[in-house]
Amino acid sequence: MLFITGLTYGQKATNKWKAQIALGVNSPSTSGFVEDFESKSINFPTVNAGIQHMFKPQMGAKLDFGFNRFSNEDNSPEFKINYTRINAQFVYDPTEALGILPERIGLVAHAGPGFSFVKPLGDYADNNLSFLNVMGGIEIHYAISQHMSLYTDVSYILGFGKDFDPVIDGFGSFNGNLLTITFGITFSLSGCHYC
Repeated sequence: MLFITGLTYGQKATNKWKAQIALGVNSPSTSGFVEDFESKSINFPTVNAGIQHMFKPQMGAKLDFGFNRFSNEDNSPEFKINYTRINAQFVYDPTEALGILPERIGLVAHAGPGFSFVKPLGDYADNNLSFLNVMGGIEIHYAISQHMSLYTDVSYILGFGKDFDPVIDGFGSFNGNLLTITFGITFSLSGCHYC
């Protein structure tokens, strides 16, 4: 009975669930396109959504989904690409350990593996791709209540796509890295003290 009571108490103390949703912009690496294809340096939209669970006050994990769209630069052949990803990430919150941030400000680092799905639109719709990725980023949170915070996230997605072979498979498609900057809101789904 003591074991069960202790375990139940421990889970309540450390089970901190959050949901996140954010909107922002993205910038794909130029090396991810075949010759003559080039994307705008800043593209809209980027949409991220996820669920996060903190196992300890400073450590946790999250599962998140991201949708990005980018399109051609003026001097490039015309294309549009939907870039979707899903990642399982380790989460680290050093806010208390740092001890230098204002009371309502929080800092969260995240990194982990995932999978990317690239879907060109229009003339190159058959050049679909999927490949592994690793994502890493940093979030800055501003608490507006005990259960909600506004945040910004800067993340880099390193893609492990293969070279296009034959090159025609890469027309209007993308197999590179992606930088994202988003602004969003975090909702506490449990008694989270940091939201």
